[in-house]
Amino acid sequence: MTFSDALLKEWAAKLNCGFPQVAEVFVECMTDATRQLTPQGFDAYLEEAHFLGRMGRGVEPVLIFLQEWPQVATLCGETVLPTLSSAIRVLYKSPNGNAITALLQNLIAIAKRLPTHTIFKQYLHLSNDLMERTSVSIHGTHKSYASPSLVDFFQQSPYLLSQLSIDGLKNWVEYGIRNYGHHPERQRDYFTVQSADSKAVLQRERHGTLLVDHMRALDLYLLGFWQDAAYLVPYSLGFDELRKPVPYFDKFGIRMPDVYDDIQGKNGSQSISGIDRYRSTLAHMAAHRRWTTAIFADNFSPFQRMAIEFFEDARVETLAMRLYPGLRRLFIGQHPAPIEGACNPETHSCLRHRLAMLSRALLDPTDAPTHAYQNADLNVFVKRFHDEMSKGESSTEDIANLALSYVAKTRLQSDQLPNTFFTDTVIDYRDDNRHMWKFYEDSDDEETFDEHKQSVSTEELDELPPRLYPEWDYSSQTYRPDWVNLYERLHPSGNPALIDTLLDKHSALVKQLKRLLDLLKPQSKKRIRYQENGSDLDLDIAIRSLIDFKSGSTPDPRINMSHQTDGRSIAVTLLLDLSASLNEKAGGTGQTILELSQEAVSVLAWSIEQLGDPFAIAGFHSNMRHDVRYLHIKGFSEHWDNAVKGRLAAMDAGYSTRMGAAMRHAGHYLQAQKADKKLMLILTDGQPADIDVHDDQTLIQDARQAVKELDSQGIFSYCINLDPKADAYVSDIFGRQYTVIDKVERLPEQLPKLFMALTR
Repeated sequence: MTFSDALLKEWAAKLNCGFPQVAEVFVECMTDATRQLTPQGFDAYLEEAHFLGRMGRGVEPVLIFLQEWPQVATLCGETVLPTLSSAIRVLYKSPNGNAITALLQNLIAIAKRLPTHTIFKQYLHLSNDLMERTSVSIHGTHKSYASPSLVDFFQQSPYLLSQLSIDGLKNWVEYGIRNYGHHPERQRDYFTVQSADSKAVLQRERHGTLLVDHMRALDLYLLGFWQDAAYLVPYSLGFDELRKPVPYFDKFGIRMPDVYDDIQGKNGSQSISGIDRYRSTLAHMAAHRRWTTAIFADNFSPFQRMAIEFFEDARVETLAMRLYPGLRRLFIGQHPAPIEGACNPETHSCLRHRLAMLSRALLDPTDAPTHAYQNADLNVFVKRFHDEMSKGESSTEDIANLALSYVAKTRLQSDQLPNTFFTDTVIDYRDDNRHMWKFYEDSDDEETFDEHKQSVSTEELDELPPRLYPEWDYSSQTYRPDWVNLYERLHPSGNPALIDTLLDKHSALVKQLKRLLDLLKPQSKKRIRYQENGSDLDLDIAIRSLIDFKSGSTPDPRINMSHQTDGRSIAVTLLLDLSASLNEKAGGTGQTILELSQEAVSVLAWSIEQLGDPFAIAGFHSNMRHDVRYLHIKGFSEHWDNAVKGRLAAMDAGYSTRMGAAMRHAGHYLQAQKADKKLMLILTDGQPADIDVHDDQTLIQDARQAVKELDSQGIFSYCINLDPKADAYVSDIFGRQYTVIDKVERLPEQLPKLFMALTR
């Protein structure tokens, strides 16, 4: 994306920052921000960056904010910025101004663990409470000395949030403040997770299954089992004391608690794990999304609406259990079983109690009920419900009529009493059913009556939840488990005509390669018979079918045959380094290294397509370990067509080169290919590096370890390096399995020939 000089000057004037380091990355930051922020969000972004540049804390705060805020806004929403801005100003006006940099440095990692405005805001309030209670005041009014632990808390937050829910973090912080608030040295030991006490409390608060750790698995569960897709949004149960939130869904996503503990099943049934509790909650809401239709609520009393919700919950769960019988164990295991007669109608409203008993009875199979309730009205409506469901799926309106009949038949005068009986009536895996209701009074416009649920946009579904990979620590000779977050997505598309133009430019090279490819193509063919569609008629089968037809028998329609090339079994993955250095001009040419790489990959892809080898193309770049991007350009099952050419034409370069994680992920797909030889080609212009790694050997040794892992899986990796100084490090990674191309302008010619030499 390019901007006019006038526009850049206008933005620079709003930023009004004189640091040369900011000027170096200004255009790149503006490009990212305009892509990811709304116009209003962009203005607020520049305003906040202006403040950070003028507050007298050096270049780091403004530089970090400019580079990282767009991604944080994508994760948590732009509405987080006023809260963050307020937190920064509180720090700025206190002796804790040095903690601003630590907060901003860890902002992306924290946002990934707390990806909603609500819980991110709770985190900022928690850090503000820590600052207030641990900063020292000499005279009893204004804080005079900075908190000894606030910077350490910000630096440790990514790790702490990977172990704890936001509620658990709150308890861990509270313990540290309460016990070490007046002892700076021991306070620092606690908040750096060095002391035994700190680790013990961390272990105590570490419980249950964190939603953020299982989002990928639950996304795939929702997509695979329910053919549904929605954002999963966590919320905390620890900060709402008056009214505990319950699961729900709307057009912005599915909301569920950030942590679920394992529980013992009701009525002595086996225990239910946290992940199974998430699955049952998702299944319940997915069933609503599939089978529930919103109805008008205006003509129903609150009691009638409650009864309709209980019946509708039972209906969609019955349909879900028909589809997946294993859900019955999860639903019944979590559903309370109220004791018959436990509620006294003389002193309490028993409507909830009666509905909870009915709901539990409705979940039992008709042939072997286990509830043992004796109430005559309850058993009559259980039978009526199952009779209704035996006709098919029923509908929300039909089940509402049944619920109204139940209320009319069973209501008592005491249902109006203010004291409601709640024991064993809360079904915590069910949502709040807000999606069931629509209201006439929302608007006088006729169109609002027909509003429908908006589906999630394709752009939001393009990217999958992160995949976690280890990274090799050469100093300790061990792996750092789940150290790298790798995000994979389909590469954006461009104009495929650009690739055709590049192939025309190299038409002489293409003709030369065609002659070489003809020699490499397998000459032996094998015949595949019994095909309904094929290239030739199989005479033997055709004659036999004709005889069958004449004799009155059903003829075999598979009278054709085709031929398949035999003798070459190679699968290839081409992994492209798309780091920012590819935007540099190649020596002696007017082209960038990225443009030359596009030409070379186009010619290579055309060549491999001619040979018929299955091959894939992917690019990668990284922005610290929390954000490695893996972009699919061509899949093994795709042909060299306009869709692939369009993605290749839109190739863009940026960020850094964390090679090991990308190689492991590419190997994951390549290993699944059924081929005798599996080849991974890595095209790069420099050594592995990233901005959060200061020791050059760290990522070099990790990439070397990745090569060893691929080799143990039967994958041959080979590097084509465009860096003239690559000999100093590339052999450490790939041994002798590399080629350094000093004259980058010859890459389109050298790359296909190198491939043919490797696969001859």
